[in-house]
Formats: sequence, C-alpha cells, structure tokens
Amino acid sequence: MTRTAAEFLVEALEQTGVKRVYGVVGDSLNGFTDALRRKKSIDWIHMRHEEAAAFAAGAEAHLTGKLAVCAGSCGPGNLHLINGLFDCQRNGVPVLAIAAHIPSSEIGIDYFQATHPESLFKECSHYVELVSSPTQLPQILKRAIRVAIAKRGVAVIVVPGDIALMKLDADVPQWMVPAAPVIRPSQGEIGHLADFLNGASRVTLFCGAGCAGAHTEAIELARKLKAPIVHAFRGKEFIEYDNPYDVGMTGLIGFSSGYAAMKDCDALLMLGTDFPYRAFYPETAKIAQVDVRPEALGNRCSIHLGLLGTVKDTLDALLPAIKEKTDTSHLSDALADYKKARKDLDALAESSLNSNIIHPQYVTRLVNELAADDAIFTCDVGTPTIWTARYLKVNGKRRIIGSFNHGSMANGMLHAIGAQAAYPNRQVISMSGDGGFTMMMGDFITLSQMGLPVKVIVLNNGTLAFVEMEMKASGFLDTGTDLKNPNFALMADAMGIRGIRVEKPQELKSALEAALAQKGPALVDVVSARQELAMPPKTTLDQAYHFGMFTMKAVLDGRARELIDLAKVNLSR
Repeated sequence: MTRTAAEFLVEALEQTGVKRVYGVVGDSLNGFTDALRRKKSIDWIHMRHEEAAAFAAGAEAHLTGKLAVCAGSCGPGNLHLINGLFDCQRNGVPVLAIAAHIPSSEIGIDYFQATHPESLFKECSHYVELVSSPTQLPQILKRAIRVAIAKRGVAVIVVPGDIALMKLDADVPQWMVPAAPVIRPSQGEIGHLADFLNGASRVTLFCGAGCAGAHTEAIELARKLKAPIVHAFRGKEFIEYDNPYDVGMTGLIGFSSGYAAMKDCDALLMLGTDFPYRAFYPETAKIAQVDVRPEALGNRCSIHLGLLGTVKDTLDALLPAIKEKTDTSHLSDALADYKKARKDLDALAESSLNSNIIHPQYVTRLVNELAADDAIFTCDVGTPTIWTARYLKVNGKRRIIGSFNHGSMANGMLHAIGAQAAYPNRQVISMSGDGGFTMMMGDFITLSQMGLPVKVIVLNNGTLAFVEMEMKASGFLDTGTDLKNPNFALMADAMGIRGIRVEKPQELKSALEAALAQKGPALVDVVSARQELAMPPKTTLDQAYHFGMFTMKAVLDGRARELIDLAKVNLSR
C-alpha cells in the first residue's frame, strides 16, 4: 500500500500501541503532525517546550511500562529534547524520540538550523539513526521500537522533513513489540548465591527499582534470612509498603537506620539497584548483587558474587534453596534503629498551634494524608526529593516519579503532565520547588490548554535550597541562590488555573483540601521556611567542620542575623 513516510510512521506507532505523542510543532514536523491530525488515532499533546515533552513521555513510560513517544522539529527543536531524554535513558524507561531534520538535500552544507542529530543523541540513547530515504524508514523504525522496549531506554529516529512527505510502498508490520523475557541465572549460580546467604549471620537486603514486581519474593527472602530491608529511593514505591522488615533508606537523603543496617551486616545482597554513593556501602561485609544489566554488576563497589537476572525470576529460583534462620538479633537491632529514626523524623513534621513558620516536612505529611490511595506523585530535584522520600507513604497503588538518576531540575511538573495524560482519572500531584517550577514555568499553561487536572504544590522558600545547604556544608558562603519569586497563586489565576497562596501553617490543610478537590488543575503557593536543614543519615566531622567555617564566614560577612533565623527555623517546632 502506497502512503507517505509520515503516514507509515503514524500507522506503525498505532500498531505498536502508542496513544499519544508529546511535542512542539514545527515546519520539519508538519508531515508527521498532519498525518496525526488526519488519522485521529494518536493524540498530539501540545507542549510549550520540547524538554518538557521528553520528561512527560518518560513519566508515561515509567508508569505504563509501554513505549512512549516525543517529537521535536529540526535544529533547536529536537536539541531541546536532549535533557529530558537523558532522564528517560537513566531511568530505564522505553521512549522513542522523533527528531525531525532539515531537508535532506541541504544536509552537510551549513543550512539554516542545521545540526547533526544522529551524533548529538548518541550519548542519551541506545539507538539513533538517520532516515536518508523513505525505503529505510520501516527497518529503522522497527529496530528503534524493539531496542527502546527491550533495552528499556531511548531510541531516536532522525527524519528530514522532505523524506516524511515522500511516498512509501510498504506494509506496516504486525509484530514490533517484544515481550519481556525471563532472565535467570544458571542453577549453579543460584546455588552459589544460596551458599553465600546461608553461610552469613547478619544479612541485609538492599532493594532498588529492579524490585518492581518482586515485592512478595523480596519479603519472603527477608523473612527466611531474618534480614532488614534497606531501599534506594527508586525502590521505595515497590518495596516499602506492607513490609515488616523495612528499615528505611540510606544515602544522602536517607535514614540513619538504613545506613546502620548496611554498615553492620556481614553480607549485603543488592537487588536491582546501582546505588551511586560509595561512602554508604559497608567496608567489611561481603556483597552479592543481582541485576538484569551486566554493566551494573560490581559497578559501585567490589562484589564477591554477581548474578545476571531479573530480581523476581532470580528470587523465585533462589527461595527454595534458602535455609530459614532463627537468629533475629541483626533484624531486631535494625528495626529498633528504624523506629527511633522514624519517630525523630515524624516529630519534625508537626506544627504547633502558634507557629508562624511552614516547615516543608509538615507540608509533605499533610499532602500524604490528604492524597488519594492511588495518587501519582512527582517531585522536583532538591529538597522536594528529600521530603518526598521521608514523608510520602506508598501502599502498592501509589506511584512516585522523579529525576532520581539524572538529577535534573524542573522535572516535577513536566513528569506530572505525562502522568496525567496517561491516567486522566487518577490524582496527580507535583511536589515542586520554586527553583524547578520557575525554570520550566512555561509549560504550566499546558495544564490548562490540554485539560490536565494536575495539582502543583510549590514550596516557595525563595532559594535554591539544596544548593544552599551544599554550600554551607562545604564551608562556602551561599552565593547566587536567592530567588525573587512572584505570587504564584496570582500568576495561576491569571492563566485561568485555581491558585491558592498559603503563608501561615494554620491555613495549610484547608488550602490543600481545596486544591485537591478542584476538578481542574490547581496550584498551592506555600511560603515555606527558607533555612530548613535536612540532615544526612551520618554526619561526618568534616561536614561539621565546614559548617562551622560557614557560620564563621557568615558572621564576618555581616550575616549573623541569618544564623539566628537558621536556629529559629530548625530548633523550634
């Protein structure tokens, strides 16, 4: 059947199960977007920035596990996709990017808006290829789809605008989407892992995003081994709930109990995590690791045993070979540590009747209590990530999305757009920082234009708070972190979106209730404490020394008043 290359592309995406494409229109994309308009089988999600489109597609892919698609026009248009695609690639979610290109006859002679996208996208994708004639499109597209899905990452097809309009005599293939395989170590390797665990006396499990779908198996393994379970942030939504062995997170934003449970074990089993911070691994314990990615095995620390396989399939094979332990001392100690750490953290999420300071811990606790049981949360990088990690509770139905590996600012609201587009009937809440929100604030209007009822909670503390803390902890005077913010609620009202500003903690609960009850999008502008400290699970002498250097420099610089404010915010509740 003869059709244009653009029409073939749309029909192939439809056959693959794609429901929507996120992007910004442009001349080199006209053939594709017009084919979408005429076919009417795939929705075009009209964004204000291509970076936002890539983040939104990444959120959809994260939640559904299926291929999501974004698109950008030639030159600057598709270049804007890159940051969001890095996030997709590092989160391991299947995304196809359509990078429209300048006319094929003008490639290589410094044409208007010319770039070389087939080179530029290599670092943030598993596959990128230029379609130089319409007859190449079927094979390149099929491969891109297979790679994105099977390798769980980004694939990019580069299509010149004129090629998209050319005729193509080819049938859309019936099969393009590979099913998830069963990946399991050999029986011999399973035996080695069983011997490793059976021979240890104090085992700790460290669970990451690779534990998706393996909740039951991980809990049963912990029960047999009498092992505490520590999780990385990306493992939180899959492992924290209904878990009597949970002792919290470790890492820079984790709990002291998670840190101690890993440091005190004699055997650590890493399940589906490539946790990056080396200082938090145990120094003397033997470590085994299970991961589906060969490049992750032994990537962060020296391991004694590495097994290639999905967590669920590996644990299914492993559990019958595990001998149930009777000594519960390691688990009991870890659970006691967690109970104390949790109590201390929860105490910070209270607000006295006479308080005039809105603490971010209190904000997040209230959001957690008021949100729906199946709510989808997104959180910006920085302090919103800390409060989300510590105060949002999951239950097996709630989901959490963030830029946890790439660490990009401004992801929260953009991820929320993709989440809400994919699940229009679920509550989607963006926990946004004022720095991240204002960085990509243009796409706030997308909520109204596309009819997406996202609820945006902005922690308006007037600073790039996490960076400010980093500077202070390193002994630097904070510089360049101040944010002169507008009244975000009034701005939202001007855009036709319900805006609510909260300046007193006594008004916060009713404001959040009103926003969450709003049928359309809403924004809550929470004027919160600027100098809220977030203590890591383990404070070193070096950190204490450098923080002391900061306080001395602040006094010498005439900023002693700020130290008084710092004490008031963090020592009074």
